[in-house]
Amino acid sequence: MHPLVEEAMKKAAVAWLTVGDNRAYPVWCVWLDGALHVVGDGAGEQPLPGLATASRAAVTARGDHGGRVVTWPAQVHRLRPGDEAWTAVVPQLAAKRLNGPGGEELARRWESPEVLVCRLTPDGDPVEAGPTLPDTSLSAPVPETPAVHRVRRPFRLHRVRKRP
Repeated sequence: MHPLVEEAMKKAAVAWLTVGDNRAYPVWCVWLDGALHVVGDGAGEQPLPGLATASRAAVTARGDHGGRVVTWPAQVHRLRPGDEAWTAVVPQLAAKRLNGPGGEELARRWESPEVLVCRLTPDGDPVEAGPTLPDTSLSAPVPETPAVHRVRRPFRLHRVRKRP
């Protein structure tokens, strides 16, 4: 494993995943035993578009200064309840989850078939690191959403007079 990947991911609480040709999206994550672990796609969990059927993904980590440090290729493995990896990793994930309802309760909720618990294992050298990082911001246009459209002003019961 590349030392930059391990060092960057040890400090990461958030990473960006790119699955296939989709746009990158941020995920809450935990680095355990040389792999990145993410939980999502269930009720109350973060969305992980495309990860359920993916075998590979790209992971991007940021540094202390807030900018991108490294992008590395990963193999995606889904953890299933009852597996040896599940019993070793899920309690640690539940303990590190912020704003979760509690360790064992949270772990039981993740046993649901809708919830995706994945291990992303580094697979090869970083795709981007140091001098190979792009110089541009790589910002993308905001995706369409109904939240950006203006709506009618709310009804006002009493008329407010403007001061002269």
